[in-house]
Amino acid sequence: MTMHTILVTGAEGFIGRNLTLRLTELGKRAIAITRASTPADLADGIAQADAVIHLAGANRPRDTAEFMAVNRDASVALADSIVSGGRALPVIVASSSRAGEDTDYGRSKLAGEQALATLGARIGAPVYIFRLPNIFGKWARPDYNSAIATFCHRTARGIPIEVHDPAARLSLVYVDDVVTAFLTILSDVPPAGQHQVAPAYDTTVGAVADTIRGFAAMRETGIIGHVGTGLERALYATYVSHLPPESFSYPITTHSDPRGAFAEMLKTIDSGQFSVFNAHPGVTRGGHYHHTKTEKFLIVHGRARFRFRHMITGEFHELDTSGDDLRIVETVPGWAHDVTNIGDELMISLLWANEIFDRQKPDTIAAAVSA
Repeated sequence: MTMHTILVTGAEGFIGRNLTLRLTELGKRAIAITRASTPADLADGIAQADAVIHLAGANRPRDTAEFMAVNRDASVALADSIVSGGRALPVIVASSSRAGEDTDYGRSKLAGEQALATLGARIGAPVYIFRLPNIFGKWARPDYNSAIATFCHRTARGIPIEVHDPAARLSLVYVDDVVTAFLTILSDVPPAGQHQVAPAYDTTVGAVADTIRGFAAMRETGIIGHVGTGLERALYATYVSHLPPESFSYPITTHSDPRGAFAEMLKTIDSGQFSVFNAHPGVTRGGHYHHTKTEKFLIVHGRARFRFRHMITGEFHELDTSGDDLRIVETVPGWAHDVTNIGDELMISLLWANEIFDRQKPDTIAAAVSA
């Protein structure tokens, strides 16, 4: 069965916004049901839908009575409307890992699950229940959806965050992984029942807070952590999503002299650093060798001539490159090297070194380069 039209309750909420955007990317149609929708809107949407994803819920109401009114009664109304429609639509339910706890919230979430789980017996509709732990990601509301949203929002604005119990455990799932899990249900149509989102991250409040503080400090130190995988990747994306537009850019220190300018762009914990430099026409930069350090140059504008001399054999090598012929030029330990702007315009180069520059141990020894 091709599921093209998906009815989404709670479409204006945190998960709903992420989900409806992904559905649009996939060429699917999302029918949004919000607090402003009427019972007639719901019935009309169900009549058009190929599947239902039920996200609507209350987790921080002003009146505790709203827990049952939203988490239970809205689920009952949704179930009744699906039965009235007469089609066994697949239903994905975003519940909570706290469902069944002896609290107003826990009881209401369990009641909502049970109201929709009856669809299997009533009309044969498959129901997929996700008991989700703490969810974080872009578009989460600070001081409402999650502590992580609050930490990111405040840190991005220079507002201190308070952690009362750093050792408190946190079980987390990232909103993109939640959406992917829902979409997988729509495409694979597995057996009904309870399902989980993977990966789930187990950490502490203190560890998360320290990581987020480190993201803000990166603009001062220039050092970025392991933001390409796992929890840190997801936390970094969440932190950046909370930056106000006026913080979308930041300055870096530039060192200028008559030859041109040099600036360090980004430093990594264990994979070196990225820099950028330029040189005026006729200017030569470099004239040194390294014992261990290696570098990769990429001329992105202008014309450059690289020269190399082996420190023991005297072997000489020369090559030209330019911004019109993008190629990496790599420096090799034990070879002195320099680069000259041989064009009529400013030469601009990106530079990666495999280690962060250490003024106490620079591994950079001056040496002339000549044929």
